[in-house]
Amino acid sequence: MHESGELGEVFRDHGVQISNSNEGKLAEPDSGKGGISESSGLSAATSDRLRDLINSGPVMLFMKGKPDEPRCGFSRKVVEILRQEKVKFESFDILTDDEVRQGLKVYSNWSSYPQLYIKGELIGGSDIVLEMQKSGELKKVLAEKGVPFGETLEDRLKQLINSSPVMLFMKGTPDNPKCGFSSKVVNALKEEGLEFGSFDILTDDEVRQGLKTFSNWPTFPQLYYKGELMGGCDIVLEMRNNGELKDTLSEVLCYYSDSLAQALWI
Repeated sequence: MHESGELGEVFRDHGVQISNSNEGKLAEPDSGKGGISESSGLSAATSDRLRDLINSGPVMLFMKGKPDEPRCGFSRKVVEILRQEKVKFESFDILTDDEVRQGLKVYSNWSSYPQLYIKGELIGGSDIVLEMQKSGELKKVLAEKGVPFGETLEDRLKQLINSSPVMLFMKGTPDNPKCGFSSKVVNALKEEGLEFGSFDILTDDEVRQGLKTFSNWPTFPQLYYKGELMGGCDIVLEMRNNGELKDTLSEVLCYYSDSLAQALWI
């Protein structure tokens, strides 16, 4: 039995005694991957559903539980590996759907969980993923298939948010705002003599959509101070009107000289 005990776990669940085997593997012994059965016996609807699930993300993990709440050690191990490598991945909890749980074993010709897929191709379970991480093969496969890793979207958003003490995510640029709300915030900051960094969310949809989730704030502009979200247009204008904006951002106040201020407003 493979040292991880994945296949043993499956067999024990069904009351089957075991002695020696590879990791839940029904494919060719030296392939390292499961194969799609030519005559699986699955209905066309089930096969189509499994295919859609497998391809629902560049990296797809079928596991017991959820990434933040794994229900078995093997699933937890793969989640930890993917997070260590900073790989963005989708997941499916096979404990919530027996059709998927049983059908995928036949479809992939792989009898245990978790199952990791990259760009629709079965990679394997926890032991194979761990071995690939240790040998560097996991990074190689990800790179060959064009899957980004090493920096997650969350990492990127944090870097952008903290790229300036006062950071404005807006539509357009300070000199050329592309919406009235963004223009109002820019004007409020300039009127208070505040220096700020900015990012045009119209140029990067990944940042635009990701920041909504990251900040739990669905609209733009978004103003951050020292990495913390202050709010959108209405909040910034209210703070400007009652004097809180200048007080809150006092550490980065930079009053422009008359000539510079005049140049900015020409």
